[in-house]
Amino acid sequence: MALRDAPDPIIGQSDNFLAVLEKVSRVAPLAKPVLIIGERGSGKELIAARLHFLSERWQRPYVKFNCAALNEELLESELFGHVAGAYTGATRARIGRFELAHGGTLFLDELASMSLRLQEKLLRVIEYGEFERLGSSETISVDVRLVGAANQDLPALAQLGRFREDLLDRLSFDVVTVPPLRERREDILLLAQRFAENMAKELDREYFAGFSPAAERQLLAYEWPGNVRELRNVVERAVYRLENARRVIEQMEFDPFASPYRPKSVLPSTQASVVAHAAPSAAPAKPEVDSMPNFPLDFEHEVAEFETRLLKGALDAARYNQKKAAELLGLTYHQYRGQLRKYGLLRAEE
Repeated sequence: MALRDAPDPIIGQSDNFLAVLEKVSRVAPLAKPVLIIGERGSGKELIAARLHFLSERWQRPYVKFNCAALNEELLESELFGHVAGAYTGATRARIGRFELAHGGTLFLDELASMSLRLQEKLLRVIEYGEFERLGSSETISVDVRLVGAANQDLPALAQLGRFREDLLDRLSFDVVTVPPLRERREDILLLAQRFAENMAKELDREYFAGFSPAAERQLLAYEWPGNVRELRNVVERAVYRLENARRVIEQMEFDPFASPYRPKSVLPSTQASVVAHAAPSAAPAKPEVDSMPNFPLDFEHEVAEFETRLLKGALDAARYNQKKAAELLGLTYHQYRGQLRKYGLLRAEE
């Protein structure tokens, strides 16, 4: 649905995040498509809203949609609309998100989940501003500024044939890459304080007493694989669990599933990735691979991408403890560090 209210404030003072905001301010006035790239929970949706509300379209509709939420047929209907009888259950005509966003901005999250067929239709809208509703041959014209977002390497997906290169070219007039929270250390306590104050207000408390030095050290030392979204959950959980609202928070608890009574279960391989993230003590799931890849391919690139996924997966399962990640892969600490260095996965300061 369309949104016209002002977006949530964006909080941050680290140099790399301020550089992102400056870039957004420069590109916002243009009607060109923009891509926002960043890890889950890093604030891509806030950046998209900022692009809209800093543009000349700020009084026009701002429509947002997650492309991973529906299957292909329903996604096509949601984006482009349909006529009555277009598919089973389509008893009435319906306009899509592009028509709702006419004159304004359409934010499409999780673009990489869109099928190649729908990508082709999306390309036509960007190039000509035209499309047909599902089940209709009538051409509809719209004026929409498109902002897309992804948490994957779209150029790499394009090389593998999983994302249209021509669509990527049209979408990437400019690309805004949002740094993960672990690269914005100066912002962690600033954000934590704001989330805690808001939660205290929601609980009708007079004030928030603050974090102890030990709790602040915990917040700064954690790697935040879930980024700002995870920080918000951790802080709000800590505030509401305070038995005495006048006391400071002494200890942070990062894993809400942590319990000596947590049930142990063996899940199908399709759910293994969920287990790897939710239970850091478990061994990382074996990645699913096709029995035969699509040829021709770049052998060195494919091997490098596979090894990179293993290294990152182990690191995520080990909650960014490199020694534990090395153990999960059957490597020594120094061997694991060597592999990280080989693929440029070590942070610059290391």
